[in-house]
Amino acid sequence: MKFHIFLTIYFNIFASCNVVDTGDDYDFIIIGAGSAGSVIASRLSENLYWKILLLEAGDEGNLISSIPYAVSLLPFTKYNWGHFMEVQPNLAQSYNDNRMPWHKGRALGGTSVINYMIYTRGNRFNYDQWAAQGNPGCVKNVDYDFHGVNGYLGISEPFQTKITDVFLKGLHELGLPFIDYNSNKTLGASTIQANIFQGRRHSSADAFLKPVKHRFNLFIKIRALARKVLIDEKTKQVYGVEYEISGKVYKAIARKEVILSAGAINSPQLLMLSGIGPKQELEQLKIPVLKDLEVGKNLQDNLAFLGLNFVTPEDVTLHFSQFINLVSIYEVLERRTGPWVGAGGAQAIAYIKTTESEEVEPVPDMELLLIGGSLSTDYGLIIRTGMNIRDSVYNALFAPTEGKNSFMIFLSHLTPKSKGYIKLRSADPHDYPLMYGNYFSDPENKDINTFLAAIRFVQKLIQTKTFKKFNITLVSNPVPGCTHYQYNSDDYWRCFLRSLIQTFNHQVGTAKMGPKNDPEAVVNHKLEVYGIKGLRVADCSVIPFALSAHTNAPAMMVGEKAADLIKNAWK
Repeated sequence: MKFHIFLTIYFNIFASCNVVDTGDDYDFIIIGAGSAGSVIASRLSENLYWKILLLEAGDEGNLISSIPYAVSLLPFTKYNWGHFMEVQPNLAQSYNDNRMPWHKGRALGGTSVINYMIYTRGNRFNYDQWAAQGNPGCVKNVDYDFHGVNGYLGISEPFQTKITDVFLKGLHELGLPFIDYNSNKTLGASTIQANIFQGRRHSSADAFLKPVKHRFNLFIKIRALARKVLIDEKTKQVYGVEYEISGKVYKAIARKEVILSAGAINSPQLLMLSGIGPKQELEQLKIPVLKDLEVGKNLQDNLAFLGLNFVTPEDVTLHFSQFINLVSIYEVLERRTGPWVGAGGAQAIAYIKTTESEEVEPVPDMELLLIGGSLSTDYGLIIRTGMNIRDSVYNALFAPTEGKNSFMIFLSHLTPKSKGYIKLRSADPHDYPLMYGNYFSDPENKDINTFLAAIRFVQKLIQTKTFKKFNITLVSNPVPGCTHYQYNSDDYWRCFLRSLIQTFNHQVGTAKMGPKNDPEAVVNHKLEVYGIKGLRVADCSVIPFALSAHTNAPAMMVGEKAADLIKNAWK
């Protein structure tokens, strides 16, 4: 034991200063330095006998990406892949070209560099269900000490306005308790817990890579686009990765394993480019089929409705002037405080069980996310542009609230029934895959009816004494394309929902974890790809169904689990 401690100190202090990566052989190659991949690289490199290569297609973050409220600017930067969902009939009419953006992070830290930093783990019923589907090891019997203080990841409460108290007190009138939603409580409301540390965004790269980047056995290559996993066609043994930097193609050899952590879009894309996926689709693109699996299928997502916009005569919300004055700029740059240290306007969250739920257990089916401002708070300059919302829709719904005290409540469905899919556009790794959300396609219309039930719940919230005290009203301007329906009728809201629904970018399930007898399964409970040796997938693509969570924290959990599995496999 003493020798091992000495060896650790020696290598970390001295050897790291002189050792240069002179070869292309590694023990483990991790593709993707996102929420899961950063964790895996950090944990595996704790073993000084292992040589780790981490490939990331994007770049390192900068000062702008580290300022929490600057999140609205990030969709326009190099840190966003710039994906758009394919056009779906009778959906997303409020967006330019009827195309809904799917923002995914292309950076060291992945989507944790561009997301809204909301830290939610999901509830225990999610993980019980995950295990019940034939995936042992997804549940632990723990004594709920809910939060540690000595870990890598920083969590804090972001900047709040007075509307947060109004929101929470109004919900309390309706019987919703104040809870810590990252505890064993499943129904209730709370202020936001966010990945913000000392006034700065705390991405997975900030938390898990920066503290260990000195390790001599960890090699991180940025702007490195993975092209495919190298697999022996006869033995089905993975032996490396082909990747590209500045147009030049390289090969890296993996002595033990390759771990795909490129996310719910790029991981299935890489699997299919490597010959693992639906046989017929791969053959159409003349990609040699190594394993016929349902890669890219089973896509599930948490949708959000953006149509509940409120005004109040009271000064309790965010204002554009709060961000464009010298005081607030000084506060965020020098003191790391003030409105710029907000989670993109997200201030509080509530988990409710609507009248559409058929669950016996206290499992929420809808999330209410309080936004301290509106899409009009910045006069339509940035936020709605990043969402790709049409001018006509913005002018009808949001422009009338410019300069007013306005806020929003986003509704997010936690238990969707609809399933989409991803397929290759071509055999070229530079071509983005085709992405089909297939939203609101469940035959019994449970998804859209659950949203409708949540809208009716919010209308009750407006009638509480707390909301009436602040004279809060719901903006009732009809959305273009739905004016032929009577305002506030069920059909009107269904039309509005289809038009202005938005993804929370929580896509999961495209490389589904499941037992061998599950026809949709791509990986087993150890994250190993069926029929291929030395290849694991570890990111949100393995999560078999949508969770009651923003997926950043679950992705980190998958990374931690993957690291433990790999360590145990290669003792």
